[in-house]
Amino acid sequence: MRPPGGSLVAVDYTPVSADEFADLEDLADWRFVLGAILADFRAGSFAAAAAFVSDVAAAADAADHHPDIDVRYPDRVRVSLTTHAAGRVTTQDVDLARTISMIAAQAGATSEPGVPQVVEIAIDTMDADRIRPFWAAVLGYRDDDGYLVDPLRIGPPVWFQQMGEPRTDRDRFHIDVSVPHDVAETRIAAALAAGGTMMTDRFARSWWVLADADGNEACVCTWQDR
Repeated sequence: MRPPGGSLVAVDYTPVSADEFADLEDLADWRFVLGAILADFRAGSFAAAAAFVSDVAAAADAADHHPDIDVRYPDRVRVSLTTHAAGRVTTQDVDLARTISMIAAQAGATSEPGVPQVVEIAIDTMDADRIRPFWAAVLGYRDDDGYLVDPLRIGPPVWFQQMGEPRTDRDRFHIDVSVPHDVAETRIAAALAAGGTMMTDRFARSWWVLADADGNEACVCTWQDR
């Protein structure tokens, strides 16, 4: 943080775990998903969504703490909060989330707490170091300690699952879909009703492994029991 005309001021970031976040009040709009807190709002029109984002930007500047914001037609606004300097959710994120919810209420925007999700691509491999540079290059991604991320924070991250032996009984790719904890069972039920198969629930509530009719796998993941 830099005060006007001054030098950098150290900030003491206080981390907030997923369990701690779940116990907090006045945050019904927000869900903890894959290391960030997310909220989806419907503003009523595209112009109203833009005005809402402008108000959020002013509040973020005032707090010197800035979210990622995505605006989509016709009126949807997604806000993602995490403290990049700390690499996790902190009290700064929680404070700004409360402010953003107040701005939304004043603007007449409504939240959809069950909508936020984050998709990851996982690649099973015997030698992640050998193939990771290819995927970083072809995607234009940055290697963040073995975890490939889009430098623009738009595309899904890619991670590499170390195998103890070559896998021949399944595909080498799977999709991880991280959803709010109170959405997981509904999402799983919908996938099963759509022809999917439950491969295992032994890791629930952290994740469930599902497969389509061809055996391609996807994991539905939450923050619980991590």
